[in-house]
Amino acid sequence: MHPNDPQVRLHAIVKGRVQGVGFRMFVLETARNFQLTGWVRNRWNGDVEVVAEGSRPFLEEFLSKLRIGPPAAHVTNVEFEWQQPSGEFKRFDVRATG
Repeated sequence: MHPNDPQVRLHAIVKGRVQGVGFRMFVLETARNFQLTGWVRNRWNGDVEVVAEGSRPFLEEFLSKLRIGPPAAHVTNVEFEWQQPSGEFKRFDVRATG
């Protein structure tokens, strides 16, 4: 895993008991540890949405962490797709519910 690896974008929807359990902070910390940029937010339907950009190896590790989540969470499914990166993000942030 090298920072000069080609950049990709991961768009993921995390389902299960993922709100009110510290999931967004878990995602924020994990993303920053992997040097990813993008955002995480709660969705009105109880899911958590994640958009992250970085090297594919880091994003694949990140995705494996999303499937587990923090201790109080219970992830039942992660729907995801790989997309072209936009390079629009400077860091990883928590966004308002959307």
